[in-house]
This record gives sequence, structure tokens and C-alpha cells, in this order.
Amino acid sequence: MKNPGRIISLSKACLLGLFMAAPFIASPAHADKPAWAGNDGHSAQKDQQDYRNDDQKLHHGKKDKRHRRDRDYDPRDYDRASRDAPRISINAYFDDREREYARGYYRDEFHHGHCPPGLAKKHNGCLPPGQAKKWRRGAPLPSTVVSYPVPNEVVVHLRPPPSGYRYVRVASDILLIAVGTNMVVDAIEDLGR
Repeated sequence: MKNPGRIISLSKACLLGLFMAAPFIASPAHADKPAWAGNDGHSAQKDQQDYRNDDQKLHHGKKDKRHRRDRDYDPRDYDRASRDAPRISINAYFDDREREYARGYYRDEFHHGHCPPGLAKKHNGCLPPGQAKKWRRGAPLPSTVVSYPVPNEVVVHLRPPPSGYRYVRVASDILLIAVGTNMVVDAIEDLGR
């Protein structure tokens, strides 16, 4: 058997070491408040005012985008979609060649008595129900208006729509609309004439 006195003295030494180290391990830290946490004799509002005055003195009243405040925020400056999207003028996308081809395609269809979906055969042609045009350029297509895809035979003769846009047919019109907002950008109207 091992020496029992040595084991007891070793355990006493460990206990003594723990008691001596305990005050250092478990003592709370004493630190001052950071400058931003309290009011060191003056208010945080005063600090903010001092910062604004320093900024104005530094830039002499000129606007610098690096030092903007929330009140200067303009979402158009930061909207990635609008910055990256192609710019398309209202009523300036379709050219005469595209308009003539689309009208010719639908004129032949209407003449043979084939009315596309959404149009009804009336007297001597295909007419939309209600007769009233329910869309306009520069405005979103109302959610109550039913739209149909443009046939591939017509799409291949049109320029590809810009990124973020698509072609739809509404009654007897082909529209170029923005995908997210359904904004009507341009149109080929009265396809049956």
C-alpha cells in the first residue's frame, strides 16, 4: 500500500491552493462605464449636436454621401433593381415592322373565324367582351383584366422582351409589361383591324 500520509498532505496542498486562488477567480470586475453608456455631466443629445457641428464645419455645408443621415436617405439611390434594370420609355418599344407582323397574324386568324381566347365572335369579327379598353400605358394592368400568353408564332417575330418584362395579350392587344409591377410599357393595339 502507498503512503497514506503523503496522499493527505497532497490533498491539503491542493485545497490550500484552491482557497488562495478563489478570491482572484470569483471576484467581480471593476470597470468604468463606456463613454456612450452614461451621461458624463452632459447629455447624449449634446454629443450628437457637437458631432453634427463638427461635420458641417469639416465639409462647409457640402453634402457628402459618406456622411449621410437617415433623413437624407432616398431609396432610389440604393434600389438595385431599378439601377440594374434596362430603361424603357413608355410607348417606344415596338417598331412598325413588329406592329405590322402582329396585326397581319391576327388579321388572318380573325378572317378565318378563329377567335383567340378572351375574344368572342361577333357579327363579322372577334371582339372583346365589354368593348372598353381596361388598361393604359404607364399604369399597372388591373388585376381584374385577364391576360393570355402571346403565341410563339408571333413572339419569334418580336424582339426579345428586356430582362424583367414580358409580352401578354389582353383582348385584341399585345402588351409589354413589367413582371413585378404589371406596368404597361408599350402595346400593339387593335390586332384584328
